[in-house]
Amino acid sequence: QVQLVESGGGLVQAGGSLRLSCAASGRTFSSYAMGWFRQAPGKEREFVAAISWSGGSTYYADSVKGRFTISRDNAKNTVYLQMNSLKPEDTAVYYCAAGYGLGGQNEYDYWGQGTQVTVSS
Repeated sequence: QVQLVESGGGLVQAGGSLRLSCAASGRTFSSYAMGWFRQAPGKEREFVAAISWSGGSTYYADSVKGRFTISRDNAKNTVYLQMNSLKPEDTAVYYCAAGYGLGGQNEYDYWGQGTQVTVSS
């Protein structure tokens, strides 16, 4: 069992930056791939970024590639999402998730409660 708690969301102006954190409980954090997803009002939840258990492989949605960076610190049981050059269309609730795959949402077994990111124009 893994519990995930996101933090770091907030209100930022377009062009600004935020760093999201996701703290995981449990001693098996390092065995999981981790992902970030987001859901904007009236839209379905979508993939943002993912990182392998070792941190050696990362994947990004085209919409955030070059602006967002996912990383992890297995010693701290934490995964991060550094978000730069934020745009109003990045406004959403951001969720972290843990699983054994790096594919779609159905490959993730555990989900956090989400943190709100609002980007003003």
